[in-house]
Amino acid sequence: MSALTFLGADELAWREEPQVELGTDESALVRPVCVATCDIDDFIIAGDSPYTAPLVLGHEGVGEVIEVGDRVRGVAPGDRVIVPFQVSCGACPVCRQGRTANCESVPFASTYGFGFGDQYWGGFLSEMVRVPYADHMLVPLPAGISPDAAASASDNIPDAFRTVAALRDQWPGAPVLVVGGAGPGSIGLYAVGHAVALGAERVLYVDEDPRRRSIAERLGAQTLANVPERLDETFPITVDASAHAGGLELALRSTAPDGTCTSTGIYLDSAAQPRFPLFEMYFRNITFITGRPHVRTVIPDALELISTGGLDPTVVTTRVVDWADAAEALLSHDYNKLIFKRPGI
Repeated sequence: MSALTFLGADELAWREEPQVELGTDESALVRPVCVATCDIDDFIIAGDSPYTAPLVLGHEGVGEVIEVGDRVRGVAPGDRVIVPFQVSCGACPVCRQGRTANCESVPFASTYGFGFGDQYWGGFLSEMVRVPYADHMLVPLPAGISPDAAASASDNIPDAFRTVAALRDQWPGAPVLVVGGAGPGSIGLYAVGHAVALGAERVLYVDEDPRRRSIAERLGAQTLANVPERLDETFPITVDASAHAGGLELALRSTAPDGTCTSTGIYLDSAAQPRFPLFEMYFRNITFITGRPHVRTVIPDALELISTGGLDPTVVTTRVVDWADAAEALLSHDYNKLIFKRPGI
């Protein structure tokens, strides 16, 4: 089967890969039909990530179920589904607690689109992927949501949602600070959209990039073009989506007493690690959260905001690209979010 493969820094090619098989009665075979870029894909393609070639790209997308095992009851051939990028069983003690990123039934950090050895499950820019534990993993595409809008619901959209979810209960109506960046920068923009949809009284988006600031303004945020050392105000909910030391430090220093700062950035450069203002954080009782989202647990809540019209993810999309042109578009390194669609979708 044909798959878009990362072969080295800025080297991509469509290659033939072995055909995948069901393997178990609990599995499904899914044909990806609408695939989105993740912010980390740009780092992988540039050769700036720890994930080594060769690997098939793509870990966000909507697919069509082609075949299911005998014990699968929740989906059937022909169904459109969202496939979480993390593999999880839904039944182990960790999954039952909602911590699906760390499922005990598969090798640690098992993912589509990147990973090492037994952690790696192929990528969505291919003819087919195998989804184990299909009844747990596969999320039916809700009626009224297009594949374009849901393509990033495998990772970036729910990742952004969890950063501002406290608006629902702990901090209803609170102002929110989002420090954007991190490569293409879609997660910070989705966080803005979620915060507005959840009723934040004000959302401030800080980013030096004018294109991202324009998108944030369309989503309902006020914007700031420079990243200062600190602001004259604090926010109960802050988001570091910058992957930059100065951005994280700003978010931490801007977090209000008893507030929470969530960082979705990945800090790969050991020589440029951020400095933590620990005394300020201690004095204000700040909670700092970093790490991978538990995507399968968060997807339903993130989709609800799209279903109700609170968030239109397509505002963040730079362009929709024909499936065959995926390599050229990725190598441009000039996008916030690309969506790759098969013909006829």
